[in-house]
Formats: sequence, C-alpha cells, structure tokens
Amino acid sequence: MWSGRFSQPNTDLVLRYGESVSYDWKLYEHDIAGSIAHARAQRNAGMLTDEEFEAIRSGLLGILADIQAGNFSWKMQLEDVHMNIESELTRRIGSPGAKLHTARSRNDQVATDTRLYCRAQIDATLELLRDMQRALLLKAEEYAEVRIPGYTHLQRAQPVTIAHHLLAYVEMLGRDTERLSDCRRRVNVSPLGSGAIAGSTINLDRAAIAAELGFDTVTENSMDAIADRDYIMETLFCLSLIGTHLSRLSEDLVLWSSAEFGFCTLSDAHTTGSSLMPQKKNPDVCELTRGKSGRLYGNLVSVMVAVKGLPLTYNRDLQEDKEPLFDSFETISLALRVNAEMVAGMRINPDRCADAVSDPLLLATDLADYLVRRGVPFRHAHELVGKAVAIAVSTGTPLSRLTLEQFQAISPEYGADVHSVFNLDRAFALRTNPGAPNPDNTTRRLNYWKQKLS
Repeated sequence: MWSGRFSQPNTDLVLRYGESVSYDWKLYEHDIAGSIAHARAQRNAGMLTDEEFEAIRSGLLGILADIQAGNFSWKMQLEDVHMNIESELTRRIGSPGAKLHTARSRNDQVATDTRLYCRAQIDATLELLRDMQRALLLKAEEYAEVRIPGYTHLQRAQPVTIAHHLLAYVEMLGRDTERLSDCRRRVNVSPLGSGAIAGSTINLDRAAIAAELGFDTVTENSMDAIADRDYIMETLFCLSLIGTHLSRLSEDLVLWSSAEFGFCTLSDAHTTGSSLMPQKKNPDVCELTRGKSGRLYGNLVSVMVAVKGLPLTYNRDLQEDKEPLFDSFETISLALRVNAEMVAGMRINPDRCADAVSDPLLLATDLADYLVRRGVPFRHAHELVGKAVAIAVSTGTPLSRLTLEQFQAISPEYGADVHSVFNLDRAFALRTNPGAPNPDNTTRRLNYWKQKLS
C-alpha cells in the first residue's frame, strides 16, 4: 500500500501475495455506487462544490461504462478494486478525485461493497430458488397420481406419490427462501461512515448515504461494523444448506434413474456417456451437484476459520472472505439453474413405479393399524404383523396372498376383512392428517405452492 510513511515499495512477491483486484474487481458496480453516495454526502456537508461533485459522479459513471464494455485495465500494483477506481478517477478529473476518500477508509468501503454485493446476489438467488420450486411443482403436478414406495434406510417402507416426494423438496427450498430472506435483513445495514475503526471527525450524513444505497439502517458500532463478517458467514451457511437440499435431490434422482429403480429417465441433454462403455447414460448433473455441496461447505468453513481468532477490528485476513463468497454464489446460481432445467426435462416411468409400489409389504404398517382399530395394542399388533411377514417371506408368498386361515392361525384378531387392507386406494384415502400423502392433501399443497410461486 502506498504511503508517505514508507521509503521503499513492496517487492513483486509481496504485491502478488497481497493483491485482491484479480477477484474483487467484481465489486466494481457496488464500489462506484458507494462512492457516488459518499461524494453526494460530502457535497451536502459543504466539502465539495456542485461542480466537484458532478466531476466525480460523471467520472465514476464513465469508469463504470468502460468496465462494463471491457475497456478498463486493472493494475495489480494498486492492490484492489477500490484503489484502481479511485486512482483512475483522479487521473481523469484531477484534484476532485483526490478528495473522494475524505471521511472514509477502505475498511468501511469494502464492508459496504460486500454488503451491497451480498444483497444483490441474495435477490438473484431467491428468484432462482423460486424457479427451482416451480420446476419441481410442475413435475409433481404432471405425475400427481403416480405412486412409488417411500424409503427409510433405503429400504421400502410405505407408499407415497411422486407428487408428495417432489413436494418435500419444494418445502425444503421454501425454508431456504425464508432463511435467505431473513439473512438479507442483517446484510442490509450500512457500515459506510465507520471509517477505519472509530468513525471520522468529519461527520457526513450516514443515514442519507444509507438511504441512497437502499440500506434499511446504519450500523451502530464502528468497530463492529469494520470487523463484522457475520453477514458473509450467514450467507454462506444459507447457500450451503441450499446445496445440501440439491444434493439430496440429486441422490434420489441418481437412484431413480438407475436400471435397478427405473422410476425416472433423465433427458439426454442432462446426462453423459462413457468413454469406454457405449451403453452408459450417466447422471453427471446430479453427481456434480452432490460434489459441489462439499465445495459450498468448504467455503463456509474457510471464512469461519479465517475470522475465528481475529482481534478487533480490521486484519488483512479478512481479505480471504471474498473468493469463497464469490465462488459460493456462482456455484449455487449455476446449480439451481441446471437442476431446474434437468427436472423440467425429466420423465417419470409410471409402469416401473406401479410395479414397485405393488409390493404388499409396503402396507405392513397399515395392517398393524387395522389390528389397532380392532382393539389390539399397537406393540402387540406390530408383533402379530411381524409374524405374518415372516411366514410370507419364508414361504415366498406375497403378504396380501396369505389365506385367512394363515392370518387367523397367528391370531384370531385378524378378521375376515383382513385382505381389504391391501388396497392402495384405501391406504391413501385413510391418510387424511395434514402432511400425509392423501390425494386431497396433495392437491391442496400443490395449489398452495402454485399460488405462492405465481
């Protein structure tokens, strides 16, 4: 960093080691917006003339246009996005540019820029989350009547529907949306005016600056404002949890698209072949999504570790917050877009689903409930059904095809109507509690999400 304090410049190695402009240039739009708001406050405080403010504003907008057109040259020697823009501004307009940094530090400047960046990226991610929910919702509606086994421990458990299964992910992403929206409130607080650590003796209107930049309020402690990276860690956690949910969906689709399950077929556009085996159709999008969830976790942990031992306030370690932040937003953005596209192109195979859900063992718990309704305590009913299952397995007979005599040999509590249990329509009709895969419940929840996402 330049300064009259030093008698020799940094070596090339130190410059390379410390520069951040190779990645923090992405903050340019927010840096320029913050600088214009700061300059306006300087003018309102009588520190700039109208002409000086207009020169700064016009100069910054010219730099913005050049950057967006790809005509701006970033210089490593100037370390970061802030000094590159300020230096170029001063080169273009002269002394007014040198006044811009009055009453601010790169410390509150970078905190402001990253908050503005997080806010913009959160808003974009929220829309992508809704797109992903819409894709799942449309697929759930398309195959609402298709039934499949639900699994626990990856073993067939009880019957559910494709709609109910996909709606589970719509619910997860709904919580992600709420979580990220709540995080946005804590992001949207302006630290500009906190200076390097203790504010400034030149007092600008922080509230007016915050309002111009769209912040809800200003920070109340200058030391906390400079040292705080909670908003980045919270944002990274929210993105990591979105990654978790996408990864779980990916694993379901890896299983469903396998020959062993065959519940769905992923489109050719979202799968790849093998370099050796011509028959292969690999679910690479799903596998990459599983892998990228680990990348999201790593970004969160790297920032938490960088911050955990830092004394107040600013330490150069905090420079390490940006690459993980940028990478996580870019990763989750691409993951949400490609997964929404993949789900939209996915086809469910009703015949394979019907074959799998015809397994009468899926209704073993319904059989226990049948006994409970006949007055048998549940633990005893559980045991009696377990004995019936054991006979079915040992004799190779489907549970639903055991004779009435076989059932009643286990217990006289099995009535003549015992076989009525083995009817999927009945099984779904009885599941009327909120949250269960009853057709009416599913229709209500489909309509709820359609209205919410419209």
